[in-house]
Amino acid sequence: MTRPPAALRDFYENPAVPVASGAARSRRQARLLARALGPVRTGAPAATILDIGCGDGSAAATAAELLAGHRLIGVDWSQDALRRARTHLPCVRGELTDGGLPFAAGSADAVLFSEVIEHLVDPDAALDELRRVLRPGGHLLLSTPNLAAWYNRGLLLAGVQPVFSEVSMRRVHGRPGSQVVGHLRLYTARALRGFLAASGFEAVRIAGAPYHDVPRTLRPLDRAACHVPSLASILLAHARRGRG
Repeated sequence: MTRPPAALRDFYENPAVPVASGAARSRRQARLLARALGPVRTGAPAATILDIGCGDGSAAATAAELLAGHRLIGVDWSQDALRRARTHLPCVRGELTDGGLPFAAGSADAVLFSEVIEHLVDPDAALDELRRVLRPGGHLLLSTPNLAAWYNRGLLLAGVQPVFSEVSMRRVHGRPGSQVVGHLRLYTARALRGFLAASGFEAVRIAGAPYHDVPRTLRPLDRAACHVPSLASILLAHARRGRG
């Protein structure tokens, strides 16, 4: 969403690169937001929710089941992703830099920012832009892989490259898995909380979510780890834009 170099743009426009993440994460994130927004009241305007970095729209489709009555808009800079996302929700093309998102300041009640921040060259500018489009007190629901996930701690002790990390844009080296997904940055729960607070967000809470690609035999353990967010596969952050 922040404009990457040409080689990265080509990478993300490749239809073979995945632009969807797990449904379990999407449902957990949507439940957090639904509780924060509360039920739609008769005669009250619907909340405007921007799914920034919407990918193929499948996450928004999952979230829409729990956010009925609210206005959900997808945003992405990838033309290929938008083409697929438009089968699920209304979409617009937008970027987090080079003029910013095509929305007025304070026009959104909530922003979904799912599995995006780990791909960004300039996450500071991205959070500045998210804060701009949110109304004071508006909700930010952000998810990203956890560098300190329970299995990554063991892999590092064994001298193995952590899951989610990338050392090359061409192929995987030294870690489990075979698919390059273009991660540039990874966060722990502590780092993510501090980063959001320094970017003007308040009441930062971190929850955990499972990772859809964990081997089947390890999925019960992965779900259990969600009860300790610092160990979970996926970090779910819920924060509010400060009033300042």
